[in-house]
Amino acid sequence: MRKLNFCAGPAVISEHVLDEVKQELLEWGDSGMSIMEMSHRSKIFDKVACDAKQDFIDLLNIPDTHDVLFLQGGATHQFAMIPMNFGKVKADYVLSGAWSKKAISEASKIINVNTIASSEESNFSFAPNSNKWNINRDSSYLHYCPNETIQGVAIHDIPRTDIPLVADMSSVILSEPLDTSRFSLIYAGAQKNIGPAGLTMVIINKEFMKNDNPELPNILRYSKHSESDSMLNTPPTFSWYMAGKVFKWIKKSGGLEFFRDQNHKKAETLYSFIDNSSFYSNPVDVENRSIMNIPFILADSKLDSVFLKEAEDNGLLNLKGHRSVGGMRASIYNAMPLEGVNQLVDFMKVFEAKYG
Repeated sequence: MRKLNFCAGPAVISEHVLDEVKQELLEWGDSGMSIMEMSHRSKIFDKVACDAKQDFIDLLNIPDTHDVLFLQGGATHQFAMIPMNFGKVKADYVLSGAWSKKAISEASKIINVNTIASSEESNFSFAPNSNKWNINRDSSYLHYCPNETIQGVAIHDIPRTDIPLVADMSSVILSEPLDTSRFSLIYAGAQKNIGPAGLTMVIINKEFMKNDNPELPNILRYSKHSESDSMLNTPPTFSWYMAGKVFKWIKKSGGLEFFRDQNHKKAETLYSFIDNSSFYSNPVDVENRSIMNIPFILADSKLDSVFLKEAEDNGLLNLKGHRSVGGMRASIYNAMPLEGVNQLVDFMKVFEAKYG
């Protein structure tokens, strides 16, 4: 029996998608083999790959000025690959949580990093106001993380800037409509709101991509991946196939407008309960709260282990907060239904009545 999985990643996948994959696992179509066994150069997989790319483009309304790449290595690989390609001398970074901090650490090994805004002193309880960022016009790009998975901190408005804008959207991609035309590069690990681990989505402006570093090995150059349709090397074919299934499921469900409404309902349901409780609390400023990753703290941390045990006994899995911050965290990506959040709230009410 499947339970409710609130893991931050790898994360819950739609049961509809999993059922489809289950039916196709032994043999894809009438090919006589599994999708995991066929060549990435075959006509069959080429169609799977092209369909997935087009569905992703359709969902986000990505303009012709941008290309979509299906890469490997996760967001961590992008932390290095971006400054190696585009950080000619220096770049601006915004520090709003653990993942932007790691991005800054990696980029600092390669280029000069200007940390133009930070909320670290407040233990990342809010995100720096983008209207107050001191952006340097001579920087190669501006990097920020719109949704910090660990702290549950979000920057909801797209920053206005005259320099190329780069964003790590690993835990927020496809959660709601997005004006991709305003970005020079977007990257997102697939294992949170798309599908299995092993795949990284990149949306890149074609003019911006022309400036990648010709001295790098081909495997590290965006233009080379683009020229080869993301098949410069053998791609993660199963993850690509799974992503395509998820894209079609999102389309059939009503697209990003539907999931925007659902995701806000789920977040509002959980935040409303937490805010009206004297037993639970959320440490993030209201205007910077994530709709995907919701941390919360119990009034008595000695009850944390009891909470997790009883939650698991009630079919609520992976609610433990990240080891660096403690407490609890509910990740409520697209595939987590509203009923799942309602069940979590019901359990939290019972637990509070019992131990509060």
